[in-house]
Amino acid sequence: QVQLVESGGGLVQAGGSLRLSCAASGGIFRFNVMGWYRQAPGKQRELVATITSGSTNYADSVKGRFTISIDNAKNTLSLQMNSLKAEDTAVYYCYGRPIYGGHYWGQGTQVTISS
Repeated sequence: QVQLVESGGGLVQAGGSLRLSCAASGGIFRFNVMGWYRQAPGKQRELVATITSGSTNYADSVKGRFTISIDNAKNTLSLQMNSLKAEDTAVYYCYGRPIYGGHYWGQGTQVTISS
């Protein structure tokens, strides 16, 4: 009933844009907090952006370039990524904290930026 599935990853040239989506089964309203994390090869998984009750938070490395949003009608969490850089290359994971607690992760989607 509670499942997160990412999509939208791919190969993009530096300076380009990409939009990631995370489908929340059972309704996105089941989550108090949602966000995006990423993990590059040889690096620790890091926070990219979170959204809670309309409030957003971004990692310094993506501020001004990435936008996290929720489409309630489509039960979808999105991450609009603009002005992409080579250092944005990573596997991006959708995260959700259900209203009753716990932590859920999507399977991840690969984003590769060519410099």
